[in-house]
Amino acid sequence: MSARKIIIDTDPGQDDAVAILLALASPEEIDVLGISAVAGNVPLSLTAKNARIVCELAGKSDVKVFAGCERPMGRVLVTAEHVHGETGLNGPVLPDPEMPLQDMHGVDFIIETLRAHEAGTVTLCPLGPLTNIATAFEKAPDIIEKVQEIVLMGGAYFEVGNITPAAEFNIYVDPQAADIVFKSGVPIVVMPLDVTHKALVTKSRNDAFRALGTKAGVAVAEMTDFFERFDREKYGSEGAPLHDPCVTAYLINPDLFTGRHINVEIETQSELTMGMTVADWWGVTDRKPNALFIGDVDADGFFGLLTERLARL
Repeated sequence: MSARKIIIDTDPGQDDAVAILLALASPEEIDVLGISAVAGNVPLSLTAKNARIVCELAGKSDVKVFAGCERPMGRVLVTAEHVHGETGLNGPVLPDPEMPLQDMHGVDFIIETLRAHEAGTVTLCPLGPLTNIATAFEKAPDIIEKVQEIVLMGGAYFEVGNITPAAEFNIYVDPQAADIVFKSGVPIVVMPLDVTHKALVTKSRNDAFRALGTKAGVAVAEMTDFFERFDREKYGSEGAPLHDPCVTAYLINPDLFTGRHINVEIETQSELTMGMTVADWWGVTDRKPNALFIGDVDADGFFGLLTERLARL
């Protein structure tokens, strides 16, 4: 079976970094056509820089990185330095990237790449706000039917919100973009907080990363050392949830995850619940299902896969 062609759309972020590393360590299953950066966890100048830092950490400086949208479609940018640190990749000390940022805008890269491939052969993997994806869909609606699937990290139902009482960060930053994507008709797989909060980096799991002794393994351990302080204090959890690598792990081994095909809509009007993912988990409406909403993960299998693949870098 040939490797699945993907575009990673991202706002690194330590957990984004781990998701990218997992993808780049898995060429048999995943063919990364390029990476588009978006403003989110930190501003665009940093996310575009961080994406290149991560590629070089993986020894994959040939991967093309593009800078996309620097602000949400209809709102002021909200960032998350309080979680990820002022650089977005606080924890390890990593050198500035030597590989260049591509001249093309990230949205144009998404459009051109989808147009250049047969319909249903490219998967979009958004790890941050959906601004680039929605902007591409608005600018070039002909590409929508080209997308094989969107596998994204965002939203929540049982875990409610992590940036407001009702909203998960990625969706809250650009709810208008999320609304466009969820109404696009493209098959969608959602990794919400409900599943990512079950993928916790416990001490033994982080020790396993560090014990790899490689640059990537040690850097991942240092990243989670840094950002787990926020989740331990907030949730009283055993460690930091690795949100975004759930997207990559699903592409490699979907059997690690279970969920329901349900209707998901995005709140875009009420400031009280702005960005809420209204997930009809119990099927109480007649709204048509539009997403596979993941609810559980084999955490041991997930971390076993992640550790094994990081060892390759």
